Amino acid sequence: MRYRSEKVLPYNGEEKKGKQVRRMFDSIAGSYDLLNHLLSMGFDKGWRRKGVSFLKPFRPGTILDIATGTGDLALLMYRLLRPAKIVGADISDGMMDVGRKKVEEAGLSGVISFDRQDCTALTYPDGSFDAVTAAFGVRNFEDMAKGISEMHRVLKPGGHVMILELSTPVYFPMKQLYRLYSKTVIPFIGRCFSRQKEAYTYLPESVKAVPQGKEMTALLSSCGFKQARFRTFTFGICSLYTGTK
Repeated sequence: MRYRSEKVLPYNGEEKKGKQVRRMFDSIAGSYDLLNHLLSMGFDKGWRRKGVSFLKPFRPGTILDIATGTGDLALLMYRLLRPAKIVGADISDGMMDVGRKKVEEAGLSGVISFDRQDCTALTYPDGSFDAVTAAFGVRNFEDMAKGISEMHRVLKPGGHVMILELSTPVYFPMKQLYRLYSKTVIPFIGRCFSRQKEAYTYLPESVKAVPQGKEMTALLSSCGFKQARFRTFTFGICSLYTGTK
């Protein structure tokens, strides 16, 4: 089954989505953290913390953070979970270069590493990690079923998946307010700070198209995850998806 988000592209229809996403994130890497916090009005920090709280009872020793970007989730997971190893995987070297600097400044290069990976064809052996996470990156997958299946494959039996993703509110008045914000404010601020109109036009379009709620948990279940569940935060702007192998 193909999903609408796979057809939402940052630039044009001449290149595969993965290649376009890599180019887009390489181009905005320097301003990404500032814009991410600004556009979410700081709520993204709390959303990550709630996602990590799901993993805390399981005390994962090894974690793979898919679509790690600049490493914000990886750094938070180390502070709150103290695992032995975190691998941050991403297709954008530009984003990971920012993350490497942050990890080095925190003195955590021996615990948190970065690795360029295609999320739909991970190079890790089966059952390599106690937990696999992804924060605000699943909507960028070129093939969602393959990406989720790979997350399942590299998990150890009994391991846990934790996915945070932006979502579209469904109730009045937040639905209408969010629609206005995503169509006008996000592209305007993104254009002002990053000079990348395409990236911040792509953002709300990809959020609108990504599987949400029961559709996403159905995808997790179809890829082999048990106890697939979701909950929403901040009036439905963010969703947390969890499951077990």
